[in-house]
Amino acid sequence: MTDKLQLTTPTWFVGCGNMAGAILDGWRLADIDLGPVTVIRPSGKPVEGTKTVTSIADAGPPPRLVVLGFKPQQLDAIAQELRQRLSAKTVVVSLLAGVETASLRQRFPGAAAIIRAIPNLPAAVRRGVTGLFSSDADDATREEMGALFSAVGFAMWMADEAKLAALGAVAGAGPAYVARFIGALSKAGQQRGLSEEIAGIIARETVLGTAWLAATTGEDMDSIAHRVASPKGTTQAGLAILDTENVMNDLIAATINAAFRRGAELALEARSLAEAPSLH
Repeated sequence: MTDKLQLTTPTWFVGCGNMAGAILDGWRLADIDLGPVTVIRPSGKPVEGTKTVTSIADAGPPPRLVVLGFKPQQLDAIAQELRQRLSAKTVVVSLLAGVETASLRQRFPGAAAIIRAIPNLPAAVRRGVTGLFSSDADDATREEMGALFSAVGFAMWMADEAKLAALGAVAGAGPAYVARFIGALSKAGQQRGLSEEIAGIIARETVLGTAWLAATTGEDMDSIAHRVASPKGTTQAGLAILDTENVMNDLIAATINAAFRRGAELALEARSLAEAPSLH
């Protein structure tokens, strides 16, 4: 017997964009055999360790697991052909931002279970955050999917799709916002005379070190900020800018709210298309 994680055979990845690619990269680093995986992408660009084909027709026998890794706007164009290739044993895992399980169930009525997964890009290096939700997966399926996504970082099942959307707005989109902050920190260093290379390293390591400190000690962010800032010192002078009229919190809240609203728009678009007469 072995406790090594294994993918069910066959597993399909329909589309292999940034998030789907990050999951495959993370599984590869976790030493999960990608041999059962068939990646379906029109470009035919190979994905290390998998079989790559250009069409659903060329993918082979019906999958036991299918991961939807294309853009949400492509759902109806792809679903029409894909649902004909699924069996009653197929588990559908959707990475499609904003597309709710009810909309997915309408497209794939015969699937064994519909699961939504919202990972983030650091899954590629096994430091990701993934939210999972399903209204119809059985306990065995939930355990299997939870284990596979835990292999690429922190994974948790959410109580409902509203909480899943909130996780997506923070964790799914968050790496982009953190990257912008690191970039701004680096540029500020360059403005004070540091080279681009050195400023970039310092900014990245500062953010990584601070996150690692918090993760290791459990200390909250306010406590860390106060420990760094001496009264009337240099750090306190900088914090006075960020803390003025709650500017930092308001900026981040507005950013997260914008991402959340866009997710709601995508959900509405998917529901509207699912209700269109042409799909019945």
